[in-house]
Amino acid sequence: MAQWGVGTVERTDDELLAAVAGHDRGALRELYLRHEPWLTPRLARRCADSATVEEVVQDTFTTVWRSADRYAGRGEVAAWVWGIAIRTLMHHVRPRRPIVARLTALRHEDQRLSAEDELLLGVEHGDLGAALGSLSPELRAVVQATVIDGLTTREAAALLGIPNGTVKTRMHRARIHLREALT
Repeated sequence: MAQWGVGTVERTDDELLAAVAGHDRGALRELYLRHEPWLTPRLARRCADSATVEEVVQDTFTTVWRSADRYAGRGEVAAWVWGIAIRTLMHHVRPRRPIVARLTALRHEDQRLSAEDELLLGVEHGDLGAALGSLSPELRAVVQATVIDGLTTREAAALLGIPNGTVKTRMHRARIHLREALT
């Protein structure tokens, strides 16, 4: 924190990130102390394994340290940190496909909005947000993991710490509830 007269003035996230880009470890610590309290529980809602969550948080801030100079300054620093965290979590729970398979999939991608993008637009601007909000936390977690985060049922089961069959059952119940809520 910078000293100004009698009290202290807290640096903004943008200022901290600029200092981190200049290899200021104190700024990284301050950024960590500011964002870890909301980041850990948010990741824990998507992953039942606390050791994985802890590792993802550490990896997230390691990435922040290494790539702070690449932050474009658009949007909130917290959103940038969250993007790093969720990609890191997906990397931990989803096995990587061979490079040839990934490149082939890229070549065949369609230019239309993805189902995820359409869903997120519906959540943000439509009745779907209210319908999702009316789901129980257990059903909402399964929908979030499988639909919004794009995990397979097996990956969602590992992430949430529940059996694969439970994911399928909860997804079936969520579909019924959402269908009723949206008609």
